[in-house]
Amino acid sequence: MSKLSLALKVAVGLLMVDSIIELSFVSSMVAWLHQRASQGFTFNFDGSVHLLAGEPLNLMVDQGHASNGAAGTAFVLIGVGGIVALFLRNWSHSKQDGLGVFARSFYYFWVGVNVPGFLLTTGALAYVFAVTNAHEGQTIDAALAVGLDGSRYPSDTWTPQNWFSAILQLDLVDARDDIHSHLSVMRGWQYNLIPMFLVQLGVTVLSLLEFFSWRKATSTVGIAEK
Repeated sequence: MSKLSLALKVAVGLLMVDSIIELSFVSSMVAWLHQRASQGFTFNFDGSVHLLAGEPLNLMVDQGHASNGAAGTAFVLIGVGGIVALFLRNWSHSKQDGLGVFARSFYYFWVGVNVPGFLLTTGALAYVFAVTNAHEGQTIDAALAVGLDGSRYPSDTWTPQNWFSAILQLDLVDARDDIHSHLSVMRGWQYNLIPMFLVQLGVTVLSLLEFFSWRKATSTVGIAEK
């Protein structure tokens, strides 16, 4: 096994691990939003305890979908698909029948799909950070929240990270530690896109370099056999 092939296989493995972490973070956030945050949070204001809906009326979730899609594509198409493609390529060596052609065609497809897969991750990274940073620093109007009597907060649009950061600025009765913990998870899947982007860049570059190296080697063998 060449160093290039070994590096590619290691990079694919790292990408699968990182994409699983990303999927786990996003899934954890979604589960918490539905199971705990949907119950709302109580806070003190003007000498009384009031209920704040756990999610605002205008909660933006597209960035979570983008991250989930990029991570799922990286794991299934690039990771699992890469293991299968490299196995089939090696298995099809010197096979010229229909199965051999199919195996090599699948490998060609996998090499080609690395580029759009990487672009998907790049787009998700740029989109998530752009949207989150655009809403940074928003605050909840406590007086407005009191008048809502537990209804969803209607002012502004929010990302999960910015909404729960704003909730922590209120005088909460309880759940502060729980919110802190899950806010860390939300920031985790946001910032985990950076190493996922870097690892997938490595996989994409290595897959192309290894492909050209393999083509050169197989062409040389084919000429020698004639």
